[in-house]
Amino acid sequence: MDLTSARGIFDAALWLAGWGHFTLLLAGGQLPYRLGWKEELARVRPMTRKLVWVYWVFILTTVVGFGVLTLVLHDELLRGDRAALALATFMTLFWVIRLGADFLYFDHADWPSEKWLLLCHVLLTSFFVFLLSTYTSLLLWHAWGTA
Repeated sequence: MDLTSARGIFDAALWLAGWGHFTLLLAGGQLPYRLGWKEELARVRPMTRKLVWVYWVFILTTVVGFGVLTLVLHDELLRGDRAALALATFMTLFWVIRLGADFLYFDHADWPSEKWLLLCHVLLTSFFVFLLSTYTSLLLWHAWGTA
């Protein structure tokens, strides 16, 4: 892998981003247990409880889809094919909103206080920044015609 050119860097970053989406399943799969959803959601109306589970499944499915599509459309993303760039735009928007929620909506006090979970939060947020940077930079690289 050639990391001396922009194309080589994007090549590597897209592989890391694609496979990295699947590592998010490890974190996302622990949410119900780590945040005590069984007890917490027992206190809300059934419709609210069902909506939380449906949203959780949709987000996990979206993240898996992003990983699969990044890997399958790797070459198209590098070439700057129109549909691939539309996908990169959508993924950029998704990660902007996710990071925006993290920084503007969630409060530090909302997160579990165990030190290892705080470390996990920092690592997850850092990975979200990597994903956002990868897709945004790819779009700019193609927009500036340097690809």
